[in-house]
Amino acid sequence: MKRYIYLIVIAILVISCKEAKQTEDGNDNADAADLIVHNANVAIMDADRNYAKAIAIKDGKVLQTGSSEEILQLKNEKTTVIDGKGKTLIPGLNDSHLHLTRGGRFYNAELRWDGVKSLKRALEMLKEQTARTPEGQWVRVIGGWSPFQFEEKRLFTMEELNEATGDVPTYVLFLYSQGYLNQAGLDILGIDENTKAPEGSRFEKGPDGKLTGVLIAEPNPGILYARIGSLPPLTQEQMENGTKHFYRELNSFGITSGIDAGGGGHKFPKDYTGTRALAEAGEMPIRLSYYLFPQNKGAEYEEFQDWMANNEVGHNGEIHLSHGYELEGGGEFLTWSAGDFENFLAPQPLLNRDRPTWRKDLKRIVRLHVDKGWPFRIHATYGETISNMLDVFEEVNKETNGKLASKRWLFDHAETVKEKDLERIKMLNGGIAIQARMAYAGEYFVERYGAEKAKATPPVAKIMEMGIPVGAGTDGTRVASYNPWPALYWLVTGKTVGGLQLSEPSNILSREDALHLYTKGSAWISNEEDVKGTLENGMYADFALLSDDYFSVSDEDVKNLKSVLTVTDGKIVYGSGDYKKYNTELPEIIPNWSPVKYYGGYQNK
Repeated sequence: MKRYIYLIVIAILVISCKEAKQTEDGNDNADAADLIVHNANVAIMDADRNYAKAIAIKDGKVLQTGSSEEILQLKNEKTTVIDGKGKTLIPGLNDSHLHLTRGGRFYNAELRWDGVKSLKRALEMLKEQTARTPEGQWVRVIGGWSPFQFEEKRLFTMEELNEATGDVPTYVLFLYSQGYLNQAGLDILGIDENTKAPEGSRFEKGPDGKLTGVLIAEPNPGILYARIGSLPPLTQEQMENGTKHFYRELNSFGITSGIDAGGGGHKFPKDYTGTRALAEAGEMPIRLSYYLFPQNKGAEYEEFQDWMANNEVGHNGEIHLSHGYELEGGGEFLTWSAGDFENFLAPQPLLNRDRPTWRKDLKRIVRLHVDKGWPFRIHATYGETISNMLDVFEEVNKETNGKLASKRWLFDHAETVKEKDLERIKMLNGGIAIQARMAYAGEYFVERYGAEKAKATPPVAKIMEMGIPVGAGTDGTRVASYNPWPALYWLVTGKTVGGLQLSEPSNILSREDALHLYTKGSAWISNEEDVKGTLENGMYADFALLSDDYFSVSDEDVKNLKSVLTVTDGKIVYGSGDYKKYNTELPEIIPNWSPVKYYGGYQNK
């Protein structure tokens, strides 16, 4: 009897010790969280804009949010527990129009002026880079900047460019408006006074009839694309390396998703190999959805036919990475004859006047997308272009008994879309992806079209009020920087990166609404609004812990925000400062002369 009582006492003590240990260590069963961030200000970004103090992650999804005390009960000895130190935690940013694969492909070759604060420093960077650029290579600055971001508020002169670069060939791209070749570049490419420019563009000549080195798109950027395409390419190894470093750069700003809009001179699948290699290796730190952009002018229909016969929307060939790397549809261009280039330094193109075949070309390709069940997006800067395109969409919708309106489709950009056409977009269940191009070219828009027209360009507040799906982005890396924070600054202040006030008060968004467009709003563009964009239970665990509080910092400080801890699919993909130890090591940047090795990407100093 005594032995029996003794065994009972021992069992009770064992159970008590186990319970005490479980209380100390948290939940020790298989349902415990994989990752917990506590002592943070978690913006869940649900419909009621709720906040929490901690978040628990399990199997790549949000397990629960709540108080730190509640969430810490979900840990065990295997849980990674991170102190958020009171910082703001937001859903991962999702750029609805970012040229990710192309950006990664060229990243290691490019000197970035994004964020550079003075023209003096920009020219110094050029001079420094020429000293390390080997024979056979070029110095290249391919967009992402505005002269109004400089303290001097001006462009460089060609004399300054030639002085800084000497006999090292150099190409500088300014938006999709102008390009600049130094004399060495002109000589190597064999461009002289007799060289014919593509239609809708020209080589600028001085009073003496000689080339200045300035390439002008009026408004066709073909002359600018051609120069980029003529530059020496990186090797496959260098492109893969650059893609890894570019995606780490995006993670550093809190970007966990991006929707790739293809781009001119960027062919599928040939030019997607850097990103594809990461996807095949299971190393994607960003969820990437991509749309296919035809390259063969006059043969776009045949390109889409071939793609549709050999690719399935929602997949990427044999790589089945759901919501990780997948094909979404066609666009942003569907046919080159229906392009209305966003060059505010040149007169607005008019489809009916300048492109006689655009209607027939566009209708044929849109009908193909609808018949094959492919979503599509289409580049349209001006309201007049959108009105004309909607005529075509309505025809296709009528001819297919409403089939177009049952598919996901959208306009990209829509800077001067008219309210009556917003009604038509809504009737066809379409959406809009807006970008921060006005933040980088707003001064030129005002110069050409006037300050009054810029007050609601694009009319983002009206679009949201009407309930039209809308996502936000940058259109990086050429006509704007890839950094999302200057874009968010533009949305919440209505100002350009140079500080010019564009938007009227009624078109300026609250910080919550702007963030919504960069999270849940952008998820609509890739048909993922049910799985990501908020930190509600069961949603994908994509989030960023910020360097400062987005909701309370000054307006000017919004554009300087970064992430200190970024998580995609429940896995830490970036850390800095106190969280740097969580970074996975990247390979050394190659080639050795890469500007990224010496300057990094965005110049936020």
